[in-house]
Amino acid sequence: MKMAGVTAAKNQHQVFDVSLPQSGSKCFDDDGRLKRTGTLWTASAHIITAVIGSGVLSLAWATAQLGWIAGPSVMFLFSFVTYYTSTLLAACYRSGDPVTGKRNYTYVDAVRSNLGGFQVKICGLVQYLNLFGVAIGYTIASSISMMAIERSNCFHSKGDKNPCHMNSNPYMIAFGIVEIVLSQIPDFDQLWWLSIVAAVMSFTYSTIGLGLGIAKVAETGKFRGSLTGISIGTVTETQKIWRSFQALGDIAFAYSYSIILIEIQDTVKSPPSESKTMKKASLISVGVTTLFYMLCGCFGYASFGDLSPGNLLTGFGFYNPYWLLDIANAAIVIHLVGAYQVFCQPLFAFIEKQAHQRFPDSEFITKDIKVPIPGFKCYNLNLFRLVWRTIFVILTTVISMLLPFFNDVVGLLGALGFWPLTVYFPVEMYIAQKKIPKWSTKWLCLQILSVACLIITIAAAAGSIAGVVTDLKSYKPFSTSY
Repeated sequence: MKMAGVTAAKNQHQVFDVSLPQSGSKCFDDDGRLKRTGTLWTASAHIITAVIGSGVLSLAWATAQLGWIAGPSVMFLFSFVTYYTSTLLAACYRSGDPVTGKRNYTYVDAVRSNLGGFQVKICGLVQYLNLFGVAIGYTIASSISMMAIERSNCFHSKGDKNPCHMNSNPYMIAFGIVEIVLSQIPDFDQLWWLSIVAAVMSFTYSTIGLGLGIAKVAETGKFRGSLTGISIGTVTETQKIWRSFQALGDIAFAYSYSIILIEIQDTVKSPPSESKTMKKASLISVGVTTLFYMLCGCFGYASFGDLSPGNLLTGFGFYNPYWLLDIANAAIVIHLVGAYQVFCQPLFAFIEKQAHQRFPDSEFITKDIKVPIPGFKCYNLNLFRLVWRTIFVILTTVISMLLPFFNDVVGLLGALGFWPLTVYFPVEMYIAQKKIPKWSTKWLCLQILSVACLIITIAAAAGSIAGVVTDLKSYKPFSTSY
């Protein structure tokens, strides 16, 4: 049925193209859709919004587990692999000719065109589960930042000795309510403003985190930490191994944007070819984020040493200047509000497309109701979109309230998404599209890269699962307080 839908859509575009008047063709792309308006900078903003997310906050902790040598080295390695495989993936946006070939609108479409068969289902399952998981991770992270604001104000007004205990559930519910409203934005093209706001916020809190790290180093006058990471004694040997593995997952999560790369690329105008623009956008974005990651991870570790917190901004023991921490945590919340939408749009679009194909005659699913908004153009309210997206946000919020373990959830998400979506599928699609001969030097190098990343993913997943199991031993549902 999926293939029939894709073929029908393709045929519709072909018919539309033929009948389109030459004078009107300036308004439409080669697939019959309205001209895409995305540029190098909007694509970079989307990527930065997706990449510099809550993952940056766990990098000081990850560096602390690995030490001064392995920490920065692993971060650089992940950045290189992510950039390289994103260029392979960008080349798969069009099937056949890189300029005039058939467009693949989503990651799953690209896998269907290049690999086909059972791999399409596997890719769809992994991608959409990962996006679902990211929504949960971002809900947890936003509630932690909102509580950090509340606690810093509590400490400031009542003194450091007041425990200032609070529950995370009201904050998660508040975040969920905002996301229910924003999830009614129909698609990616209309999210550009949210992405730019979120990208600015991500730079704001990353810079403040970096500044606080530098200030702490200047205050103590020394760089903490060691070449091999957290010392045995602070943790047991077994914990050291599991935590090192989990750190790999945290760093992998910090770079995960391949799952929405094709969707971002589908917003970019041409000429030049979309793949050229996307490769440049990836280089700019990964370069900028790596610089930020190195600085935040390293200065965070230098500040706290073995005691580096799982969340850099909420872990600062000093709450002065408390207003600066408040600004940073508010910026995190605003950023995560936008990033949640950027990551969830592909999942929303997939479910709605399937519903349209299966029930084309259902007015509940297909009918748009025009809602006039004073000062703006009419909003197209779709009842199915309203109901299903609301249920989705409620579900992610409830799961977040059940599993509020920021570090472990981040590590597990990073591990599960990194190898299949960032490495395996881009490598296999590139080999298929460029018809690279089996056992040739290039084929062998690509396979070695894929296997090495698979080993890292298995280790990271094992470390994160061990962390979740440890957390569950002392946990009561819906009653987590800080």
